[in-house]
Amino acid sequence: MKLKKQQKKKIMTKSDKEGGFVSHLTELRARLIHSFIFLFIFFIGCYFFSEYLYGFLVEPFAKAAKDTGTDRRLIFTALQETFLTYLKVSFFAAFFVTCPYILIQIWKFIAPGLYKHEKIAIIPYLVLTPVLFFLGGMLVYYLIMPLAIKFFLSFESTGASTGLPIQLEAKVNEYLSLVMKLIFAFGISFQLPVVLSLLARVGIVDADYLRKRRKYVVVIIFAAAALLTPPDPITQIGLAIPLLILYELSIFSVNIIEKKNKKNA
Repeated sequence: MKLKKQQKKKIMTKSDKEGGFVSHLTELRARLIHSFIFLFIFFIGCYFFSEYLYGFLVEPFAKAAKDTGTDRRLIFTALQETFLTYLKVSFFAAFFVTCPYILIQIWKFIAPGLYKHEKIAIIPYLVLTPVLFFLGGMLVYYLIMPLAIKFFLSFESTGASTGLPIQLEAKVNEYLSLVMKLIFAFGISFQLPVVLSLLARVGIVDADYLRKRRKYVVVIIFAAAALLTPPDPITQIGLAIPLLILYELSIFSVNIIEKKNKKNA
């Protein structure tokens, strides 16, 4: 009798575990489907405004072109180039708009399995991640892009020394690729405080560790800036300096986390 009861308990525990795993997968699938539907709806909506969205991204180039006093235009050399560019713009815009909703879905999926103190610890990072990404994108749009465009346009010549005039004829898709590359490079790089703070909470790094390796981090930051940005000093320095500031802020935040951990201990 006892053996039968033990066997029944084992079967029940196995079935409960399997049922719980399947229910988690079902919930995850449902939340992913909702996120994709939400993204698709906004993608369709953004496409109707894709020309205006692209015009917003072109604004730094248009302002820099006016300062040079020459007429500018954007060209496309493939028949489908502008259409595909508008699709990309629509997708990027839809992703940025739906990013908070996707983060909320992720939070609703993982929150039931967390303790109260773990929830309190994670919420600030969920808020800071899109905020820091947005700040990186704003820095690109309002400061880095205008300076970089003026720098590149300075290489134009009237042909007095080269025999033929050298003038920029920017392509529609190449301009979008440059802007999005810079936005993603700055946005992802601006997650440095979030990553280091999480590592500090886990116990992998501490404030003293970050201070002692500051000189190595400076070299790594400038190397990363050279790899992630176009080969011009303006964008490279424009990414490296904010990252150095964020690194110092990360040391400050890690120090605060250590003090809180000591008090709780």
